[in-house]
Amino acid sequence: MTSKNVYTSGQNAATTSTRLAQCLAKWSGSRNHTETTIPGLTLTSWESTTPPTSYTHNASICLIAQGKKQVVLGDERYIYDANHFLISSVNLPVIANIIEASPQAPYLGLILELDLQEISQLMVDTEMSYSNSNSLEKGIGIGTLTEPLLDAFVRLVDLLEEPNNIAILAPMIKREIFFRLLSTEQGKRLHQLVTNGSHTHHISRAIEWIKRNYIRPLNVSELASYAGMSKSAFYNHFRSITSMTPLQFQKKLRLNEARRLMLTENLDALATTFKVGYESPSQFSREYSRLFGAPPVKDIKQLKDSGALAPSS
Repeated sequence: MTSKNVYTSGQNAATTSTRLAQCLAKWSGSRNHTETTIPGLTLTSWESTTPPTSYTHNASICLIAQGKKQVVLGDERYIYDANHFLISSVNLPVIANIIEASPQAPYLGLILELDLQEISQLMVDTEMSYSNSNSLEKGIGIGTLTEPLLDAFVRLVDLLEEPNNIAILAPMIKREIFFRLLSTEQGKRLHQLVTNGSHTHHISRAIEWIKRNYIRPLNVSELASYAGMSKSAFYNHFRSITSMTPLQFQKKLRLNEARRLMLTENLDALATTFKVGYESPSQFSREYSRLFGAPPVKDIKQLKDSGALAPSS
């Protein structure tokens, strides 16, 4: 398994990260997840480490002000902390867990959804260009945080103190955040996503189709045609970007949704089997156990007993 963690730190960034941690602690309170009044911004707080959990990571940027987390995509592990951000340019089923947190120093993080239309407009307005923009990038990556980027996030969270100004000021600060992201080493990843005709753009369209139709049987040839690519090119590019085959990707989406339905809507395993597109309860149970480490009934009982829910940023 390849490790993608490289740690550097600077005094200014550390100071700003402390400021961000104070803001997140104030607005998160004792809740694990806090949906804020700023569209697309979620805060997270955990007082302990968490077990590896499978979920779908949306196109977003994730910051940690305190603590450490790892995200596994296929055969690659991405570890990030207060000196780094995690960015996902496409929606991906991942396995993740918080690996550093305690009651004295809780994990404090945030997730901001990417506004692809705004990012595309910024590229036009600033005339940004990237060399070799069609060479494939993974759908997920880690970047080094900068003082200006951290400062913009602090100002965004600070807007929670000014609810009447959010509608006017939040879009301006988000635009600055996206601009600064495009200016980092991760800008190429975003450029590929919003550039019509790029491989990432085509694969992103296919991923959205799979998400909308995950219960339907998957025909790779038809999906390749929908993405405007040959079957072999589509298969290779899909695997390069997501670290999974299309069928593996669909399977993880199905099983993640199955877990959610049983946990939050109290569906039993049999009903869930057919609702997420499986025809065989035994196959569903076998693949569920392989992904989550326990059969459906046992896994859901353990989750409910422990109160553990998937960390999503």
